[in-house]
Amino acid sequence: MTFRTLDDATDLAGKTALVRVDFNVPMEGGKVTDDTRLRVAIPTINKLRDLGAKVALLAHFDRPKGKVVPSMSLQPVVDDLERLLGAPVRFASDCIGDEAKAAIADLDAGGVILLENVRFHAGEEANDPAFARQLADLGDLYVNDAFSAAHRAHASTEGLAHLLPAYAGESMRRELDALDAALGNPKKPVIGIVGGAKVSTKLDLLKNLVGKLDRLAIGGGMANTFLFAQGIDIGGSLAEKDMADTARAILAEAEAKGCEILLPIDVVVATDVRPGVETRTVLVREDIGDDEKILDAGPLTVEKLVKGMALSRTLIWNGPLGVFELPPFDAATVKAAQAAAKLTKAGALVAVAGGGDRVAALHHAGVADDMTFVSTAGGAFLEWMEGKPLPGVEALED
Repeated sequence: MTFRTLDDATDLAGKTALVRVDFNVPMEGGKVTDDTRLRVAIPTINKLRDLGAKVALLAHFDRPKGKVVPSMSLQPVVDDLERLLGAPVRFASDCIGDEAKAAIADLDAGGVILLENVRFHAGEEANDPAFARQLADLGDLYVNDAFSAAHRAHASTEGLAHLLPAYAGESMRRELDALDAALGNPKKPVIGIVGGAKVSTKLDLLKNLVGKLDRLAIGGGMANTFLFAQGIDIGGSLAEKDMADTARAILAEAEAKGCEILLPIDVVVATDVRPGVETRTVLVREDIGDDEKILDAGPLTVEKLVKGMALSRTLIWNGPLGVFELPPFDAATVKAAQAAAKLTKAGALVAVAGGGDRVAALHHAGVADDMTFVSTAGGAFLEWMEGKPLPGVEALED
């Protein structure tokens, strides 16, 4: 796919750009506690301002289910956005109608306004054509800069793109370029790392990846299910034992398609998940006590994984290798992340990572800034990895 970007937009002076952003930020006591998603939107906003456009921002916050819920207003975001932009930001108490129109009309060229939560209207999540038309009436062009919401066919993410000239924003462009570099048109060989608790939640992902990757490392609780499926005693470890047949089918499909599956060969076990608990490292085919739980991959597994990364040109990573939130069960994830970062900085690897846990783990390892690209999109990143169409992206196709 090729996409229209803001480089394709001309003569924007005085025109109104409706920009879909993701401002569904963490809030506490009416204050933004993490402004990452606000900062991500700044390049697009500034580019439009430099082109002389009025910038009207569309976003959702939380799940008001089509009703006005004051505690879910976007107004508290304004102060932080003004600070990041270094410019005034107006606020409109609705995202459609006469008030929104009047507020936009009152903007000077290069002015910025944040419109109220689009999910205060039931037509947003229903992708109602009438609601999409009311949004379209406010502007001259549409810019989608919210990849994290692109898997939803909502009025402000998909419907609106068919009513106005539509473009990918700067953040969306970076995301799409990175994803194309990871799976669309990657440098081969390609290795993937998938972690997490359950096979059942990433079944579509695993099935898609074994047909695209040269190597696939499986970690976390998911790996326990695969070990169990191979007849290995996993003690009291978290596993979906009823998914054993599915795990064996995935292993068979990977073998048929030439994808090498990397499973733990040694693991760190303990009787409880708590700080200071006694641990031991064992080979997976050694005795694991009935009361012991596999909580991290062992050093031999990490060594094998690092060798796999060194033999690859592209890495795509989703999910940690162990219970990384609780040391010492973060060791495998940290060591693997640091190795990936070192290869990336040396120019030997294109490393793309995404998913909530994965982003947190990279920050925990102190290497998030060293990867080629780290996506903050959760559901959209996962559905893209599963090979599913993303309505908000397809609507921007050139």
